[in-house]
Amino acid sequence: MILQGYEDLRVVKTIEGIKGAFESLICEEDYEKITVKALCERARINKKTFYRYYETLDALLAEMQTELSAGFIARIKDYDLPEDLDKVNRAFFEYSAGQGLAYEKITCSGSYHTIRDEMVAGVNDAGWGKSAKYQALSEFDKKLLMNFVNHAVLMAYCGWVEEGKRIPLEEVIDLTNRMVLGGVNGFFNEK
Repeated sequence: MILQGYEDLRVVKTIEGIKGAFESLICEEDYEKITVKALCERARINKKTFYRYYETLDALLAEMQTELSAGFIARIKDYDLPEDLDKVNRAFFEYSAGQGLAYEKITCSGSYHTIRDEMVAGVNDAGWGKSAKYQALSEFDKKLLMNFVNHAVLMAYCGWVEEGKRIPLEEVIDLTNRMVLGGVNGFFNEK
């Protein structure tokens, strides 16, 4: 349940407790191993309370995805693609670096690929959907471009996380931008 700001304090605390317990379980377990029972025990609520706010764990995960995506989309809403791709990539890394372990696991772990793919699709629609250059491409070219950009940027981020973030963030952003912008600019220059 996405809070609107006018809920009773008990409801707010319950929802925050559910989400906090869910995040901690995400950090400890693969998604397939998380149960409503374990979540309720962690949040110190009964199952009936959980089901009052969420139909399933998938619904809770989808809400979390919506909230995470919205935060990033708000950062990039004024950028034009492909012209501002370097700024979008920078915003992605800076936003991601500030999100914590649960976000890292959702973004980089194979067990969360479905929800990550939905997040990526939403971000792509928000960013690339308004690009005239992108809209002029064939469907095949659009898919090829998105696969290249998304895979390159996500793998750079996940590699940085897996390596313990030993390389300074600024260096990872610069390296990623050089590689991705070289490919994207070359792609559009050929069109």
